[in-house]
Amino acid sequence: MKKYTGSRDPRFVAIHRGGSLDPETHRLLALWAADCAAHVLPLFHAQHPEDDRPRRAIVAVRAWARGEITMMEAREAAYAAHAAARHASDSTAKNAARAAGHAAATAHMADHELGAAAYAIKAVRAANTEAVKAGIEEREWQREQLPEAIRNLVLSDQELRNKKLWSLFKP
Repeated sequence: MKKYTGSRDPRFVAIHRGGSLDPETHRLLALWAADCAAHVLPLFHAQHPEDDRPRRAIVAVRAWARGEITMMEAREAAYAAHAAARHASDSTAKNAARAAGHAAATAHMADHELGAAAYAIKAVRAANTEAVKAGIEEREWQREQLPEAIRNLVLSDQELRNKKLWSLFKP
């Protein structure tokens, strides 16, 4: 097995790949990402009720966390959700689908957890006239959903990658 030697945060790289991420923490990150994406999924379905690819991505990552499907199956669902985003009609739907894609991708690379959260915030902001206020409310909702076991890890990741992710995680 190839060991991790890249620039990713080793806290989000699995132990068997040379990082420090244990399987239980990885599972919790994936489930939290799924919750973030599921919270905004209705924004996608309002525009594209016939397209279930983002919903299937959320189902897939939850199934992966339960050990019911492989990482590769979850990753394929992530690709499908991102394809749905590319075909979505507006930024609200695109961002909601991307949130689902990143949630499912968390099974492959745990640091996609923040992509799910960020795109969920972007979806909410795009859907609301008071975008900044809506984004802050979504961010706070997400933080309330954080299991205690991963709270500090995720909040630290938000602080470290805030600028890269459109400064959506400001205090």
